Amino acid sequence: MPAPNPAAMEFFLTRRSRPAKILTTPVPSREDLVPILTAAARVPDHGKLEPWRFIVLERGALLRLAEVARRRGAEMGMEPDRIEKGTAQFADAHLAVAVVKVPRETVKVPEIEQTLSAGAVCLGLLNAALASGWGATWLTGWHVHDKAFCKEALDLSEGEWVAGMIHIGTETNTPPDRPRPDVAALTTWVSA
Repeated sequence: MPAPNPAAMEFFLTRRSRPAKILTTPVPSREDLVPILTAAARVPDHGKLEPWRFIVLERGALLRLAEVARRRGAEMGMEPDRIEKGTAQFADAHLAVAVVKVPRETVKVPEIEQTLSAGAVCLGLLNAALASGWGATWLTGWHVHDKAFCKEALDLSEGEWVAGMIHIGTETNTPPDRPRPDVAALTTWVSA
């Protein structure tokens, strides 16, 4: 007979991200962040490859990333509104954790499984931050898909890429919940 964990199930049934624009200080200290990162690392990881790593971005680093994003957006000829939105993701933030997908050479574990593991880390990190009482959200954006930005701003190695930027802080308000998927419409039951 299974041993249910009603509190955990209630958390998963009601959890929701918080928009980055409502996150402010205080943010988790390094000491607060270690158990959140530790929980995030407890994901499916076939072959125990750890095909991901964390880059914790504190306020000074985020301001530097904002300037790199502003410059790169202009160099790429982007429209000003898109540049500003990408820049604000860093300029307005106080703490973010970049989850970096790290390729691991192996014949046993397909690349897609390594990528899915990195995605699981992003969700694990988001949920661990929320379960710890912080507001959090998972973002990406044009800048994290730009190799030049990632090399200059994050010093990523060849083959590495950002799976997600998890912003963590204190929420200033709780926006209304969004409509959720119709699970019945998305589920097929196969009996034979």
